[in-house]
Amino acid sequence: MAAIELILLQRVEKLGQMGELVKVKPGYARNYLLPQKKAVRATKDNIARFERERAQLEAQNLKRREEAERVAERVGGLSVVVIRQAGESGSLYGSVSSRDIAVACSEAGLNINRQQVVLEHPIKTLGLHQIRIVLHPEVSIPVTVNVARSPEEAERQARGERVGAEAAPAETSDGGTMFDLGAGPQPEV
Repeated sequence: MAAIELILLQRVEKLGQMGELVKVKPGYARNYLLPQKKAVRATKDNIARFERERAQLEAQNLKRREEAERVAERVGGLSVVVIRQAGESGSLYGSVSSRDIAVACSEAGLNINRQQVVLEHPIKTLGLHQIRIVLHPEVSIPVTVNVARSPEEAERQARGERVGAEAAPAETSDGGTMFDLGAGPQPEV
C-alpha cells in the first residue's frame, strides 16, 4: 500500500514535530491522526494554509505547553489509590484500566481523560505501579498507582511494607508456620 503524506499539526511521539511532512500508512492516518486533528493531508492548499497559520499554531502550542508544565509542577509526584478485589496470591480479579486511573486522578485533583493515561501493559497485580500521564505532547508526568484490597493495605504498601501472601508465611494454632519443612506426612521407608 502506498503511504499517505501528512503535515503534523502537533508533536506526535515516535513520528515527528509540528509542521513536519511525514509519510504514514493509510490506516494510521485515517483512523488516528486525521480524526484526532493531529495532522492534515499534505495537499498544495493545506501546505499553503499551514505556512500562513504557522506562527499562530506555534503560539497556541507554546501556550498549551506552558500550561501543562505549570500543572506538572503543581501535581509532581502524584500518587493515587485504586481499591480492587484480589486473590491470596495478589492477582486481581480483572485489571486496572486507563479509565480507572483517570477517575482516581480526577478525584485527586488532576482532571484528565483516559486517553492521556499511558499504560505499557494492563495492571493485574496488587502493589505500586509507575505509569505516565501525558498532559501535552511534549509534557508528561509520572504517577504512582497504588493497587490494594483496602485503604489500610494501601497505606501499608505506601510505607513500603510487603502485603499479601508473600509478606509472611501463615501461622498455625500451635505457633508454628503452616509450611515448616518436615511438618507434613513423611513417606514410609
